Amino acid sequence: MNKLSPETPELQSMNITADNITKLKSLFPEAFNENGIDFDVLKQLLGENVDEKEERYGLNWHGKRQARQLALTPSRGTLRPCKDESVDWHNTKNLMIEGDNLEVLKLLQKSYAGKVKLIYIDPPYNTGKDFVYPDNFQDNMKNYLEITGQTEDGARLSTNTETSGRYHTDWLNMIYPRLKLARNLLKEDGVIFISIDDTEVDNLKKVCSEIFGEENFVANIVWQKKYSPQNDATYFSDMHDHILVYAKQRKTSKNDSNGWNIDFLPRSDEQNAAYKNPDNDPRGVWKSVDLSVKTYSKANDYSITTPSGRIVTPPASRCWQVSEKRFVELCKENKIWFGENGNNVPSIKRFLTEVQDGVVPTTWWSYKECGHNQEAKQELKKLMEGESVFFDTPKPLRLLDRILHLATTNDKDCIILDFFAGSGTTAHATLNKNIADSGSRRYIAVQLPEKIDDEKYYTISELTKERLRRAGKKVREDNPEWKGDVGFRVFKLDTSNIRPWEATAETLSEQIDAYVSPILEGRSEEDLLTELMLKRGIDLSVNIETRQFDGLTVSCVDGGKLFTCFTSQIPASSVEELTKGILDWHKSLKAGKDSVCYFLDDAFENNVAKTNLCAILDQHGLTNLHSL
Repeated sequence: MNKLSPETPELQSMNITADNITKLKSLFPEAFNENGIDFDVLKQLLGENVDEKEERYGLNWHGKRQARQLALTPSRGTLRPCKDESVDWHNTKNLMIEGDNLEVLKLLQKSYAGKVKLIYIDPPYNTGKDFVYPDNFQDNMKNYLEITGQTEDGARLSTNTETSGRYHTDWLNMIYPRLKLARNLLKEDGVIFISIDDTEVDNLKKVCSEIFGEENFVANIVWQKKYSPQNDATYFSDMHDHILVYAKQRKTSKNDSNGWNIDFLPRSDEQNAAYKNPDNDPRGVWKSVDLSVKTYSKANDYSITTPSGRIVTPPASRCWQVSEKRFVELCKENKIWFGENGNNVPSIKRFLTEVQDGVVPTTWWSYKECGHNQEAKQELKKLMEGESVFFDTPKPLRLLDRILHLATTNDKDCIILDFFAGSGTTAHATLNKNIADSGSRRYIAVQLPEKIDDEKYYTISELTKERLRRAGKKVREDNPEWKGDVGFRVFKLDTSNIRPWEATAETLSEQIDAYVSPILEGRSEEDLLTELMLKRGIDLSVNIETRQFDGLTVSCVDGGKLFTCFTSQIPASSVEELTKGILDWHKSLKAGKDSVCYFLDDAFENNVAKTNLCAILDQHGLTNLHSL
């Protein structure tokens, strides 16, 4: 049995630096020697693509190097399950995670890298009043516990005022590492939508172009967030927000099979009403399209005689869009329209059946189409039964519905991530979208437990969870025949369950005494199991079953990928029944030889009990045995 220490890679969150080096080595093995990377060789292999100029174009600010390093530093935390705050724990695939999103994004890397279809975030806008999370480059986990009041000292949430000398710097240091980590989670055909206002849109676009690649920029959408002007504005009434869109991999052409594939908007009745059938064409309704084009070609500049005998030519500096030969063919096919009297300038008949299924979206989204902030407040207030709405600028469900439609219509069984969950609009909209098109999308919502001045809800994350409970309940009431998922599993960020070894000359004796048991006091078997799932890259929504063998609880994860027995005492007399139970269970699942088993090292009554357990399991094919 392999005893694992806290430093063992499979008990740590993803080491992105090590992962990057592994990928680089697979591409350029000759650039590595016994001392590491030989950058001279690497430069030669990259050829002309190496930029060695001292002056480079790009966005730089104080702390950028540290912010980049912060994204690469493994997390020292874990997520602890909270069943009593969850809804339909055993069946749901949705996740609601309470904690600092930087640490959470690090913890999700192994389980969700390359699996998320859509990320939508509505981060702090840096208006001078918005909270900006003060990340600690040395120990961000400790910093999180202090800020959320889980330790006795000091740091607190604060606003990033315009009088701060680091006004833009603080905001950039906050957003940069989070976007670096978020990109890793996107599928190759994934996409991210980011809401932002004028204050940081320029900086955000430069940051996104650096992280996602300038070539993967898709659009800067302007959303009309207000339905009436603000008359007390000093200069102009602020009526819009921006939504930046970046693909993980943008298509190089319409026919490119790789990259994000946008789903067009459905055609409206108003748009379809423009198609008529005045000549009773058996091919159905159509509308006339201008036969002339701006791009001039002498070959397509010819005269046409209408059925009434009138001779027409293209407008000045224009020509017909088809050749004379093709025009004759179109006439024979009854695809040219000269008007009911046969005397009009000819046009081409475009049939509704020929039009692509959907409308290309524009970068202007009006409140009539996508809602506005006030609509969002009313939605939230109605759902919360008249309770006060803490959020100043929540996003309406119609806005998120459009984003979900564009990004996920052709992938209805996908994962959607919002790591600035706020009031929970993204998760709520996901439920609604699943009902509308019979999808099975699932969400991961992450929200910091930021304290708010509300008598009923102590933190924003408490309000988020309550909205999701009520949204799910309303969906069930309004759609009794629909059997989709409206639940969510709650997890909370905390320090690792496994005690770190941090001995110094002064604390060695104390550390040795504490390390008799490597598991922190007060941590449950479910806490340990969740941490193992994260560190081994297992989806947190997979099925987990438990059974009792001679009074000892055994958990089985995802159909036998993982078997754990984290009971604190395993008597020698129970080993035979325990191993028989695990082996019979494993056999019934047909799980194969890759199954992994975990136990607590100090739980065995003696070494004989431990040796016997290993021998029996190993003899029957379960050889991946570990202890903590």
